[in-house]
Amino acid sequence: MSRQPDVLFISHGGGPLPLLGDPGHEELVARLQGIAANLARPSAILVVSAHWEEPVPTITAGAHPSLIYDYYGFPDEAYEVQYPCPGEPELAHKVQAALTQAGIPARLDSQRGFDHGLFVPLKLMYPEADIPCIQLSLTDNLDAASHLAIGRALQALEYENLLVIGSGFSFHNMQAFFAPPTPESQARNEAFEAWLADTCCSTELEEAERHHRLVNWADAPHARYCHPREEHLLPLHVCYGLAGRPSHTRLSATVLGKQSGMFHW
Repeated sequence: MSRQPDVLFISHGGGPLPLLGDPGHEELVARLQGIAANLARPSAILVVSAHWEEPVPTITAGAHPSLIYDYYGFPDEAYEVQYPCPGEPELAHKVQAALTQAGIPARLDSQRGFDHGLFVPLKLMYPEADIPCIQLSLTDNLDAASHLAIGRALQALEYENLLVIGSGFSFHNMQAFFAPPTPESQARNEAFEAWLADTCCSTELEEAERHHRLVNWADAPHARYCHPREEHLLPLHVCYGLAGRPSHTRLSATVLGKQSGMFHW
């Protein structure tokens, strides 16, 4: 029986900016590099990216996926980033099998490449690009309970020394990132971050209550200000569904003037 994988939810920053020396991402870069330095080196990485939605959970199954530069309006160097890590078709099939066995239809995609939800943070964390990786999509219903169930189904995975990363953002209001900060906007951001930290980390919560909170995340303080659309939060639901216990480590970083969090199980 393989041990439960390391599970990590990260805030991955704005497009390629963490790779371009943007001063608003300095703390995020330091956090991601510090996390990688303190983790045992994984034998493979499964990334649940906020930047991929499908009708059913879909897994990259190619042996050598290309990169998808799914961002716009950045300098030329942003479209020259390379991250030639191999895929891991065997792991992709195991993920599909775990989901299917749990009654969740899932499919493999041998053609799709890796989007920036994978290659931007991993280029910072594992710059050698020598660890096999696969991606798992969100489902386009953006249903919180469904993504918790996807994570729970992944508990059946048998794969030694796996790292699972939910690559999203704990704050993702694009207008707010580029609007002048105000005491009110800061208070909204901080209130949701405090709720999320308590929900993910408190050892006083029963798991049923933690699950209930995450299903009903939109009831949290200022939830829809922080997430007008929830695709950047849902990788966290997959992570918690897999872990099924409180996070033992929360890290924070100020990104583009907003607080953001990361969680490790």
